[in-house]
Amino acid sequence: MDKAIQQQFAKKLKKCCENPHIPSAKLRGIKDCYKIKLRASGFRLVYQVIDAQLIIAVVAVGKRERSDVYNLASERMR
Repeated sequence: MDKAIQQQFAKKLKKCCENPHIPSAKLRGIKDCYKIKLRASGFRLVYQVIDAQLIIAVVAVGKRERSDVYNLASERMR
């Protein structure tokens, strides 16, 4: 993954620490998981929020094409 994309995700993840439960970013079918979208590049990051200690765990990163990133996240959360 390109360094610029990594930096964009890092910046957005920092913002998530303030408010990780964003209703519009909530994923259906994957418990406690949310998405971050980089529209220009087409990349998505799926993260899980663990409230007990406010842990934000990155579950999957990839292109949205054919919902690959969401399928990967779903598999990893099983």
